[in-house]
Amino acid sequence: MLARNAESLYWIGRYVERADDTARILDVTVHQLLEDATVDPDHASRVLLRVLGFELPTERLDVWSLTELVAFSRNGTGSIVDSLSSARENARGAREVTSSEMWECLNTTYNALNDRIRASKRLGPHEFFSFIEERAAMFAGLADSTLSRDDGYRFLLLGRSVERVDMTVRLLLARAGDRPSSPAWVTVLRSAGAHDTYLRTYRGALDAQRVLEFMVLDRLFPRSIFYALSQAEASLDELDHRPDSRVGSTAEAQRLLGRARSELEFLQPGALLEDLQDRLMALQSVCSDVGDAISTQYFHAAPWVAWTDAGARTDVAQVGGEL
Repeated sequence: MLARNAESLYWIGRYVERADDTARILDVTVHQLLEDATVDPDHASRVLLRVLGFELPTERLDVWSLTELVAFSRNGTGSIVDSLSSARENARGAREVTSSEMWECLNTTYNALNDRIRASKRLGPHEFFSFIEERAAMFAGLADSTLSRDDGYRFLLLGRSVERVDMTVRLLLARAGDRPSSPAWVTVLRSAGAHDTYLRTYRGALDAQRVLEFMVLDRLFPRSIFYALSQAEASLDELDHRPDSRVGSTAEAQRLLGRARSELEFLQPGALLEDLQDRLMALQSVCSDVGDAISTQYFHAAPWVAWTDAGARTDVAQVGGEL
């Protein structure tokens, strides 16, 4: 597979997952701001912006200014619209390795954004967030049902998994300092689409330790950090056509993912709340390092070469010809 196509599929996976997760997180936050008059909109908005990595504005924020910045903005800050636009552009350049259904889904979604934005300003932002979540789910389903399980699919799945780890870590970092009995942990579950599954798993018992165990360590829930790390690691193992190394993982990305996954897998029971913020920040750093390692290994293995003396060589050749 061409490196440019592999890179496009990887980033399509990341951008669609980023748009989906951002819509989920923002939807829950906006509902909280609209329903609970005791919550300060400016403080809650700034917490969310820090979680998502946005630059904090100087003016006071409310529900609509937050939605405008994180969802509707087109100024390259990483908003939902920006993410979908980037996914579409990557798909446009990689049509030979994506299915027609995937391209049509992304293209139709992008072309409908303006109408959905206008509708959400009349009916409320939930209209827009629901649309994004539904289209992201449709895209994931189309990818799973129309792509062969070859290297292209593995790069798409790898991008989705790495982004899912990063976004879940960001979500948990926003709640790392909350009390174990805080009702805000319900917000974490709802933001990740995990509330119903959590209640079925733990029979309704709600506390920080169990929420964290479910969102970080659960081996069956597809949005848990452990599950996403394992899926990313498996995708890299399948992309490596020499998996039988006698010294273990030799690629940097596999080594980083394997170490992060094993640290969670063999964590002592009940120890997750200890140094939670440091642990989450370490995972966020791993996501960044894994992205760089994947880029170096598969997309840009050779540095770009620029001949600084090209002009001088041309001049010499011309003089030689004249002589």
